[in-house]
Amino acid sequence: MQISLIIMAAGMGSRYGGLKQIDSLGPNGEILMEYAVYDAIRAGFSKVIFVIRKDFEKEFKEKIGNKFKDKIEVCYAFQEIDDLPIGFNVPNERIKPWGTGHAILSCKNLINESFVVQNADDFYGLDAYRTIVSAFNNLNENDGCLVGYPILKTLSPHGSVTRGICKSKNGLLQQIDERMKIEEREGKIVYYDENEFFYINDQSICSMNFWGFPLSYMKKLEDEFINFLSKEGTKLKSEWLIPDIVDQSIKNNETSFHVLSCNSNWFGVTYPEDKPRVKKLLSSLHDAGEYPSKLW
Repeated sequence: MQISLIIMAAGMGSRYGGLKQIDSLGPNGEILMEYAVYDAIRAGFSKVIFVIRKDFEKEFKEKIGNKFKDKIEVCYAFQEIDDLPIGFNVPNERIKPWGTGHAILSCKNLINESFVVQNADDFYGLDAYRTIVSAFNNLNENDGCLVGYPILKTLSPHGSVTRGICKSKNGLLQQIDERMKIEEREGKIVYYDENEFFYINDQSICSMNFWGFPLSYMKKLEDEFINFLSKEGTKLKSEWLIPDIVDQSIKNNETSFHVLSCNSNWFGVTYPEDKPRVKKLLSSLHDAGEYPSKLW
């Protein structure tokens, strides 16, 4: 089965001031995207598409993309603020593109198969890629899926986080509730809302933006983007986000999304203080033989 991996990296240049300061976290200076591509190849993905900005295409290819070009089909899509349907214009003073849904839609001319979408700066683990590939072999033609992680495994010891908590029934996603300011408090996980705190079960599954979509969903995204722009397109900071798009699909009974779990651990650098821990975790995976001494 042909499956593409879309890695959303269009915000990377602005966050890091170009690509010269991307965090090297692996024992040989690897960045987290390298582990994503390495695991995708092992899991059987046929293509990887990097969503980037046109203004750092050359540097991205030289520093990142060219490492994989002989090992998997590598494509590039450009998330540009003015890439809009006919009849819509960018509001004056708006400087950012239109969110993660817009990032996916920038790949529409490169996708001819089911596709998986992930963040550029998260580590999902080999089993996440294998799990989602296996799921696609058994899903109905127009179903989607996501790999979720127990919230306990997605926290940072250095500060609070925001997570989308998945509510499911019989393995199907019902809705995603975004909770902000999540942290551990006296051995329990809580989130804060207007200075009150509420408990969350530490095994609650949360979305870390690791989604699987059928090819048919791309046409739906085109239609929904027009709907979004009609309602929100004049606002300077409006964002068209994957969880909101999926939630609307579920409410309209248009697409079923299966909630999957895997044996891998998620980790990422939410705070600068997280870097030593992530480096240690990656080194331990190399030492345990889950990754070779050098990826490439």
